[in-house]
Formats: sequence, C-alpha cells, structure tokens
Amino acid sequence: MPTPRVTVLMPVYNAAATLEAAVESLQNQTMKDFEIVAVDDGSTDGSRSILRARQQTDSRLRPAFESHRGLVPALNRGLELSRGHLIARMDADDLSHPRRLEKQVCLLEDRPDLSVVGSLVRCFPDNQVREGFRIYQDWINHLVSHRDIVREIFIESPIVHPTAMVRRHELLALGAYQDRGWAEDYDLWLRYFAEGKRFAKVPEVLLSWRDHPGRLSREDSRYSVENFLRAKAFYLARGPLQKRDAVIVWGAGKTGRRLSKHLVREGCPLAAFVDIAPAKIGRTLHNRPIVPPSDLPALWRRWNRPKLLAAVSSRGARSLIRRQLARLKLEEGEDFLCVA
Repeated sequence: MPTPRVTVLMPVYNAAATLEAAVESLQNQTMKDFEIVAVDDGSTDGSRSILRARQQTDSRLRPAFESHRGLVPALNRGLELSRGHLIARMDADDLSHPRRLEKQVCLLEDRPDLSVVGSLVRCFPDNQVREGFRIYQDWINHLVSHRDIVREIFIESPIVHPTAMVRRHELLALGAYQDRGWAEDYDLWLRYFAEGKRFAKVPEVLLSWRDHPGRLSREDSRYSVENFLRAKAFYLARGPLQKRDAVIVWGAGKTGRRLSKHLVREGCPLAAFVDIAPAKIGRTLHNRPIVPPSDLPALWRRWNRPKLLAAVSSRGARSLIRRQLARLKLEEGEDFLCVA
C-alpha cells in the first residue's frame, strides 16, 4: 500500500456505543490520503467486532488488537504502527468535521515552523455538557495563535488532544507518549513548549468533543488538580524558572499554597508571596513572607533575575493581576507567568 500522508491515531477501549460514528466521521473526510490506526486496548464490549466489520469495507482502517494496558501504551503502539508523516489524534467517542484533516494538513504544510496544529471544539451532547466543561471550551477556543497558547500553557492544557495534528518525526524525537503520573497530553504539550516548538489552531470548530460521566479526566487520578500542579512545577523548574535567583508567588490561597509546595520540592528558589488579603499579609507560608502588592517593587529589586508566578484561580482575578503587573513594567513571559 502507498504511504499515506496522515495517520489518524485512535485508541479504543469499550467504545462500542460511539465507535461507528467516530470512524464514519473520518471516512467522510474530504481529504482521502490517510489511514486510521485504531488500537483496541483489550475491549470487552463489541468494539473489536465493529473494527473488524469496518475494516472489511475500508482498507484505510488498520485495527490492532491488544491486551488491556492503558492509554499511553495504546497510543505508543499506534505510533509504532503508523506510516503517515503527519499524526492526527482522534478519540473513539468524538466526531471530526468533514474538512478537518484537509484544513490541518494545509496549515502544517503552509507553515513549516509549526509543530502542533489543533482546532476549536464544540462540546456535545448539549444536555450532558457540564458548566465546567463549557467554561473550559470557551477558554480553550480563545487560544488560537502561538502567542496565546504559550501564554496560557501553565494555566491548563491549551490544546484539546483529539484535535491535534503533529509531525511524526518530531513526536518520536520528543520521546512519544510518556506516563509521568499526570495527564499524558498535557505532558506532551509541555515537552513541545520546553523544546521551543510552535503551536497554532485552525480557527474553526473541526471537532465535536463528547462530554460524559465516564471521561478519563473525571475518573483517572492522573487528571487530578494535584497532578496537574505537579506537572506544572516539574516543567517550570526545568524551563522558565531555570537560572532565576528568586521565585515570587502572587497568591497565598489554595492554588498558591499547593503550587508552591511542589515548587519547593523541585528545588525552586521560592522567595516570597504576594496577596491582597489583610489576614494573610505579614504572615509566612513555607517560611516565606506574605507581603501586599505595594511591597512588590522593592521586593523585586532585591534579586538579579526574579520571576513572578500569578497563582490565583478566582474568576476575573488573573486579568486584574496582569494589569497591575503591566503598570509595574513587568512583561508577561519574561518577568511573570500566570499559573493555575
């Protein structure tokens, strides 16, 4: 068989209720030069029968039947079997727009500087989408350019994994998928970021992203808030906080406390906290002082290369902090980052 331009990498586990619709949305793509590598991770429902039946009618579908080992091994097995020089991710419960592959391939081929191309998403079905998921959808759909995506990358995962298309050789060079005890997709985007790779999105809804109670993000501990904070601290320590002589955390509340705990464990030079709550000012956290924003200019001048992390999750607080830091002539990315 000729080598396809794109491999769609689809892990499958007990997805019989949604699998046919997902595969059909790929078979209806306007671009035809692709294969679907569907790795069945030991399903016990009818998923295997569906894949075998679909394979009989479309040779582009290449199922692999494995024992149950989990998502990361399934993704890496699919990557081993893939032949396309571009890898598109897809989940077995989502739906791709008919022009999804066409538009993402065009963007990647027109922009050789890009490594990861995603798209906007629509969460469905409407009667099952929770408020938190809608808030995340709105936030993530506002991140389209590389600048926007990397600005927010330590707040949450800025690319919906099933929308992603990447260059196969770069994914392999970065070590493929890894299980570090936190979300495998967020870990991957942070590794791309650490290597200085560029991101972008097709500014259109190209994936219908299913919400349901059994999502891994709700059931798997790797997707817990604590493990996301571990991931952020791990990559902050090895990237933006390297060669910094002081780290100042704006926020002595729950988020700041939990993040700073992991920063200390990573050996970051935690120096102080900034907070607006009168009850906290003048106290200490991790034996570091908590000071008001008015003390920040003098605090900043005490070090040669400090970095501030704005770790406040309250809605609307982040924009207020950004404005206040801008008035102090601090530049986002260079002098401070928002983390949540």
